[in-house]
Amino acid sequence: MILGFFLPWIIFGAILALHVVLPARWIDGYVRDDHGRPLRYRLNGVVVLVAAVGVAVLLVAVHAAPADELWRHRWAGLAGACVFGLLFTAALVLPAPSTGKPLLADLYLGRRENPRWRGGRVDTKMWLYLAGAVLLELNVLSFAAHQDRATGHLSAAVGLSAGLLTCFVVDYLTFERVHLYTYDLFAERVGFKLGWGCVVFYPYFYCVGLWARADEPDPHAPTWLLVLAGVVFAGGWTLARGANMQKFFFKRDPAARAFGLLEPRTVSDGERTLLCGGFWGASRHINYLGEILMAVGITLALGAPGDPVPWLYPLYYVGLLVPRQIDDDRRCAAKYGPLWDEYRARVRWRIVPGIY
Repeated sequence: MILGFFLPWIIFGAILALHVVLPARWIDGYVRDDHGRPLRYRLNGVVVLVAAVGVAVLLVAVHAAPADELWRHRWAGLAGACVFGLLFTAALVLPAPSTGKPLLADLYLGRRENPRWRGGRVDTKMWLYLAGAVLLELNVLSFAAHQDRATGHLSAAVGLSAGLLTCFVVDYLTFERVHLYTYDLFAERVGFKLGWGCVVFYPYFYCVGLWARADEPDPHAPTWLLVLAGVVFAGGWTLARGANMQKFFFKRDPAARAFGLLEPRTVSDGERTLLCGGFWGASRHINYLGEILMAVGITLALGAPGDPVPWLYPLYYVGLLVPRQIDDDRRCAAKYGPLWDEYRARVRWRIVPGIY
């Protein structure tokens, strides 16, 4: 029990060590410092992921730990991650100056926008997402391994769902640079929402479907359902990754064609310019639709659409992204004024084209 409680702490420490010592690229981000210079980020997510999984495989190979170790200690590990997240939040928020909001609001939303250490070698936001992503992948592999150990074989459904979650993690870490231009990085501070969210909610809740199904018998999911799950996931990935990449290309060079194909259709007031073509002409937050569809695909892949527990994952995305869209629209309306009204007239739909 004690080992299980501290397993996430050990893993987070190992991820930090790997992040610091392994080779990385220094990349200019979208966020700027007080002097107007872009913050530089040290990125090596895929290298850290491969190294962490490699260490886990080695430990299993030399019989230092069973393949389903994280599954066996999943409840204790969740408790340990919760305590780590709470302590991390308190240590980061309480010493910083108040924003003027109530203490609970500061603890939840944070006080510092871009805390960094060692001259930017460790950026808190990027490390949090890296730590959450790597622990999520280790949980996914361990939960899938449990079904294999418990039942004697890995079902096609659990294998596919685990594979799609792995694609999700690898995709995120492969495109770390693109995420330097997303809402979290330039608009949010670091508090309980990001800190606890990344080290607890991200690695433990995103695999809630595997948590529910890895200990169950093979559902013998029909092939058509597994194919549908893959298609839905691929469609969601295309929307989410395509939209984020198009925005990334646009912010780096507003005149360039995204992917060499998409014309940069825009609205402008002469000083500021908003993208309203390609993916971003379909809806104002088409990437949110993509993320929801990816979660639906991962859930369908489990082969048990009648089980309500795995559906908590896509429902979480709806609960997260709809309020975020409302907040982002409000922020953009205050920032851009009449230009935002013109943009909304061009791009009518918020998330789902033709519906919302």
